[in-house]
Amino acid sequence: MRNTTKLKQILLKYDLDLSMDEDGLLKGTLVDKISGGLAQFEHSSYSLLISRCYSYFLKEIQLGKKPKPKV
Repeated sequence: MRNTTKLKQILLKYDLDLSMDEDGLLKGTLVDKISGGLAQFEHSSYSLLISRCYSYFLKEIQLGKKPKPKV
């Protein structure tokens, strides 16, 4: 899957803040549009940073689809 496609999917659920420090390390912060929850990721490669964000996105989607246990 292309990075553009991954980014579009991520942006449906999250706001994304990208920054870079002096050493060239990219930092990405995902802010959930509904709950306001934060997740932060770092990597020196843009492609791998987007992949990490996308993996987190998929994990969160799967957690949301699990049926709630009956009490």
